[in-house]
Formats: sequence, structure tokens, C-alpha cells
Amino acid sequence: MDALPSFGPFTQTDEELHLFEAIQDKKVLDIGCGSGHSLAYMNAQGAAELWGVDFAEKQIATAKKTLNGLQANLNCAAMEEDSGLPKDYFDIVYSIYAIGWTSDLESTFNLIYSYLKPGGYFLFSWDHPLYPHLQSENGYILLKGSYQAEGMTRYEKFKGEDAPVVIPQRKFSTYLNTLIQSGFTIEEVVEADVPLQLKNTEPEVSDRYYSLYKAQKFPTTMIIKARK
Repeated sequence: MDALPSFGPFTQTDEELHLFEAIQDKKVLDIGCGSGHSLAYMNAQGAAELWGVDFAEKQIATAKKTLNGLQANLNCAAMEEDSGLPKDYFDIVYSIYAIGWTSDLESTFNLIYSYLKPGGYFLFSWDHPLYPHLQSENGYILLKGSYQAEGMTRYEKFKGEDAPVVIPQRKFSTYLNTLIQSGFTIEEVVEADVPLQLKNTEPEVSDRYYSLYKAQKFPTTMIIKARK
């Protein structure tokens, strides 16, 4: 599970990167809120209002249990669809390892832009777009498939899981250009390193999708901050 203050697997946390500005008294919206742990973190940082949206009813139910009676507005809806969330309302919209699931990136970014107050910001993390093409085999990092080819990709064993899944494949430039086209000003782009406490660790060779061995050679995660 990836949840704040973590941005992703084997990745620096916000305690190192300081990408979030003061959260105290801010209205926050979590896109792909999942288990609710990131919203719980936001509550601990003093957020004034907690809002979340997730496509899966089971995740919404889990988030309610995680938040354990905290006041939160949780919506079961697809991120690319207008579910009636307030416009020009939020100080911060964020998404931790969820945004790449959207089937319509342009609509999703347009909606997120509309939710934010002028001057508010959007911060999200996702697999570095080249990372899925890098495979570790016996200590060597190999390029698999075509980074140039965008579209839906079927994985028979996604991230080591046995169940097959179909997921959009997009280039780094697609995320950046779509943000710009939606009206955002990009403020910071991070190709995350491993946390400081793991920098000098000598990992075992691993062929797992996520591994410290692989992450020390190439970032697992991209993090992008953009302002309305």
C-alpha cells in the first residue's frame, strides 16, 4: 500500500521532499483515496476538510473504517467523471499512485483543475512511465517492449500479482503536456530517489517488479506538482 507521507515504493517521503505546503486549515481532496490512510495523514496535519473519491465501493468502505468516525466526504465514482464535487473549492488536490489508472487523462485533469481554488495546487505520484519497461533479470536491467507505444497494455501478472490487468501506458511527456493543456502551471517534477536511510544499503539482486536493487538504479516513481 502506498499512502502519505510515502509517494511510492522505495521512494523518498514528503518528510524528505517537502512538496506539500502547510496543510493546517486547508480543504483537501484525495483522488483515488483507496484505504483512506492518506486522508488520515492529512487529518493529522490539521486539514480543515477531508474529501475523497474512489471507483471501488470496497475501498470507500475500507476508508471509512480507517478514518474511524472522522468527518470526511467520500464519493464512490470514477475520477474521469464529474460526480458533483464542488468547483473552485479545494486548496489541495492530490493523488498517490492512482492517477495512472484513469481511462481519460484529459478529462481527469480538466476536472481536477475545476475543483481547485485559484492558486491551489495538484500533487500526484505514479509509476515512472519508463519503469514498467525495465525488467531485472539476473542482475541486469533490460528494456522490454516499446516506450513509444501508448495505449492499453495487458499484464498477465501485474506487479507480481497473479491476476491479469489492463492499464493505460503513457509517456512522461503525455502527463506533462496534458497538465499544461488543462491550464496548470507545472512547478516541480521529481524522479524520486530511494529514501536516505536506504541510500548506502547494499541490496540483494532481485527480479521483483519493485525492489531496492532496481530502485537504486532507476526511479520507481514520478511526482508532479502543478498550480492553478
